[in-house]
Amino acid sequence: MWLVRRLLLVVFLALSASGAAPPKGARPSSASTTLPNIILITLDTTRADRMGFLGSERGLTPNLDALAKQSVVFTRAYAQVPLTTPSHAALLTGTYPQFSHLEDLGAPLGKDLPYLPDLLHKHGYHTAAFLGAYILDPAAAAPGFERGFDVYDANFHQRKPGEDRYKSVERRAEDVANRALGWLSRHQQRPFFIWLHFYDAHDPYDPPEPFKTHYASAPYDGEIAYTDSIVGSFVEVLRKHGLYQNSVIAIAADHGEAFGEHGEERHGMFLYDETIHVPLLLKLPAEPLEGKRVEERVALAEVAPTLLEAAGIPAPATMQARSLFPLIEMAKIDAAKIDVAKSAIAGKGKGPERPVYSETNYAHRAFGWSELRSWRTGKYFYVQAPKRELYDQSSDPDAVKNLAPAAKAVADTLESQLADFQQRTSSIRTDQTKVDPTQAEKLRALGYLTSDSAGANTSENGEIDPKDKIEVANKFHRSLVDLEEDRYEEAIAELREVVRLEPDIASGHLELGRALVHVQRYEEALPVLRTAAEKNPNSGMAHYELGLALIKTGQWEAALPEMQAAVVCTPTSAQLHFYAGAVHLRLKHIPEATAEFESSLKIDPDHFLANLKYGEMLFREGDAAGALPKLSRAAKVDPKSAEAHAFLADAYQQLGQAKNASRERAKAAQLKAQPPE
Repeated sequence: MWLVRRLLLVVFLALSASGAAPPKGARPSSASTTLPNIILITLDTTRADRMGFLGSERGLTPNLDALAKQSVVFTRAYAQVPLTTPSHAALLTGTYPQFSHLEDLGAPLGKDLPYLPDLLHKHGYHTAAFLGAYILDPAAAAPGFERGFDVYDANFHQRKPGEDRYKSVERRAEDVANRALGWLSRHQQRPFFIWLHFYDAHDPYDPPEPFKTHYASAPYDGEIAYTDSIVGSFVEVLRKHGLYQNSVIAIAADHGEAFGEHGEERHGMFLYDETIHVPLLLKLPAEPLEGKRVEERVALAEVAPTLLEAAGIPAPATMQARSLFPLIEMAKIDAAKIDVAKSAIAGKGKGPERPVYSETNYAHRAFGWSELRSWRTGKYFYVQAPKRELYDQSSDPDAVKNLAPAAKAVADTLESQLADFQQRTSSIRTDQTKVDPTQAEKLRALGYLTSDSAGANTSENGEIDPKDKIEVANKFHRSLVDLEEDRYEEAIAELREVVRLEPDIASGHLELGRALVHVQRYEEALPVLRTAAEKNPNSGMAHYELGLALIKTGQWEAALPEMQAAVVCTPTSAQLHFYAGAVHLRLKHIPEATAEFESSLKIDPDHFLANLKYGEMLFREGDAAGALPKLSRAAKVDPKSAEAHAFLADAYQQLGQAKNASRERAKAAQLKAQPPE
């Protein structure tokens, strides 16, 4: 039935397959004078070894396998970061994380970075993105990602108790595809660039029926089979409406998923193939490339310059990665002629080497442990770590036997190559990402820690190899899942064990304290949160959570310095300025409260609580005229707030605007009478 519903939506699509003239300065990639439509589909958390077209015998991907037969398949594609936001940043900017400095969740996409959607838009493309989860919402973990898009369909919100996660923090693939097709039905201009992001394979693994029942013992596989079915129906609609043949279709995973192969559960901590090797295929318009396979190693960062070349648009000089078209050209050549072609292209007896760099800072940012970097070149896979690793992938594809201790010369050589590459591709960081409480809460809902969670003594912890602490990280992330599923007692037990095993990790104390506050065990929470703030005094989150716990116990005077410290740590957070203002207001520090509310609204003019409480304060201080614009803004931001309408009515009344006062008072009464949602 889901497929029937899926196809019913598009019966009314009346899309033409006509192209558009190339924009001025464009370089068409073929003899055609039209620009191709470009469709990018990213599959979150999808392992390469689940793809039939990459050798899997599980039978999960018949639709992707069929598409692969009409595409160029890159058998050895690798992500640059095993986390959604920074991996997509590399894919869409064609730059490496050490250049973009988008290495972590919540980091902003720099305005000066080359960005595929923006470049296409400037060259006449109509652009739209349809996202599957909070993780790519500009208001949550991906600020700046909306640049260059006519439509960026995210608009997620924090999950309320008992609310369906698929109507709050994420969407099913079917919903994403339907939204994309709805946009296509209303926008017939050509050319277009459309990006669909399917989040389903990310945990928790909960595929819809009939996949839920069929894959009851392997729900991750069920998510992949479900997503494949949606890709298949989406491609079928493109075919029916003449949008398939002359479109470029790129499909890639942002990273994979670990199931304990090297001790890790989920992803983010390590750089082994289970989380870094990803599926990548490229369907080109009217090209005789059916079933061609590129065996050379490639990077996800190379997708952006490749799609630009497909559109005939020169890649900007700041785009670091190279186009994949030289490798695609090689794929067209008969095997008998390939050595001659390689010699001609490379100027020597072999094709150009494409080493691949990857990194993860998650262990460092979340726990204060060492960062990891990897270098894949020739037959070797090298990991830069306190206990460095070297694997011969030709004989040890699962990376089981570490050769680094015995092959010091090889490891030293690869270490030097990695260091040289990183130096050549890095840029100077101008500022550090600061995550505010709202962002942090949104990321926790998806099972991630924020970037200021690590302990204060990170210089010492930076020498700790994450391999030695992976079980602690696993316990921690299991506790986050428990918290998201409202299993607070189980989460508290896990977090107590984390704190016992690693007492220096500030994030352990912070999350334990937050969980205790949630179940109203405030007296237990206070010393735990004090420890978190002491171990990481630069964490705005730790001071903020401690301040909230003090407020819960009526200790407003003690809460004030914690909220002030939180503001100092994260000065760009409207939320923290608001809370500091609210504490000042409670303590009747009117000038100080005014300053903090003004700071909050300067950062976010639509901050509901700052507008409401500032307006309320001004009204109570006898300044109804000053209160009116604040209260009006609050009622506009949240029209369902009875409190905002009630205070607005009082302000109108004091200003002699009886008609407006009556209207707002009636609205407040109506809202108060409604049952809570």
